Amino acid sequence: MISLKLNTKTTLGFFTIALFTTSCGQTKTNTMNKEENKATTITTSKNANTIDTATFGAGCFWCVEAVFQRLEGVLTVKSGYSGGTVKNPSYHEVSEGSTGHAEVCQITYDNTKVNFDELLEVFWKTHDPTTLNRQGNDFGTQYRSVIFYHNNEQKLIAEKYKIEINKSSAYPNPVITEISPLTNYYPAEEYHQNYFNQNGNQGYCKFVIQPKVDKFEKIFKSKVKH
Repeated sequence: MISLKLNTKTTLGFFTIALFTTSCGQTKTNTMNKEENKATTITTSKNANTIDTATFGAGCFWCVEAVFQRLEGVLTVKSGYSGGTVKNPSYHEVSEGSTGHAEVCQITYDNTKVNFDELLEVFWKTHDPTTLNRQGNDFGTQYRSVIFYHNNEQKLIAEKYKIEINKSSAYPNPVITEISPLTNYYPAEEYHQNYFNQNGNQGYCKFVIQPKVDKFEKIFKSKVKH
């Protein structure tokens, strides 16, 4: 959200017997305020156009969150659930694998600093996109590799990238990442948010998430936040 402070200072007209002079002063002030508001609107619109959103599922959302939080240009990362049929699902429901949701992270980013292609590169290089409904010891449809695109441009870029990866045989097995339109997104419970940063000494964080973060920082050294 862009915080905006408008300059609402108004120059008061000096007292004068001539009503015409006072009226002109008020008209000038109103015109100036309108011009200031117009300029502010243009600036706000321009700034808003630099913010985009991507939604990825790549196994446990704690891992995905920890990686993308460290990518230069990323503004926020929010863990949640997408792609299922149940409204406002709980973690327990999603974990049962019966709702159809995937654990995902919704990422807002500044497209003047990082673009969607670069996000995809990080996405595909920091998880195994060749295993169906599984990442390591985490298995189930909720852990599937998936890109939920927000617009047709994201769809085309993701599909093109996937085809190129498979043609290059970059992985021993074909990439099976699902590419689907974003139809819903529900934020996960608060205790899932910013999980790795707040629970770094926990076993799963040390033995599963930390290696993924280390891999990211090694491969994308020049793109890590400082």
